[in-house]
Amino acid sequence: MRVIEPKAAAPGPRRTDIAFPFRPDSRGRTAEAGYDDHVRDLIEQLLFTSPGERVMRPDFGCGLLDLVFAPNSPELAAALQLSVQAALQRWLGDVIEVEALDVESEDNVVRVHLTYTVRRTGTRRNEVFEGSGAA
Repeated sequence: MRVIEPKAAAPGPRRTDIAFPFRPDSRGRTAEAGYDDHVRDLIEQLLFTSPGERVMRPDFGCGLLDLVFAPNSPELAAALQLSVQAALQRWLGDVIEVEALDVESEDNVVRVHLTYTVRRTGTRRNEVFEGSGAA
């Protein structure tokens, strides 16, 4: 009896993720980011982009910074939490699995404490994203 070994997958093109914000690296080339760091950059872009800000994707974003100067209340905190959770699920649900999410707003600063797992690598990350409105 002959055993046929499965062929290894042919290597595809190397994946290159551009660092955010866009900047040159030490060699003067476009800075790159590892996949897990790229995913963190995607989350940051999603959180701090207001709906309507992107021309070809007017519904992209969650409007977090739009509510920075709104009166602080439990209702606002619940609205922020729901908005962030919905945006993460809609836009990055196939990339990350959200394990814990906490949104807090104080004065003109909003902080998002997010624990998530990157689906492709299985890496569990705990990040804090902070944004402030223009004073």
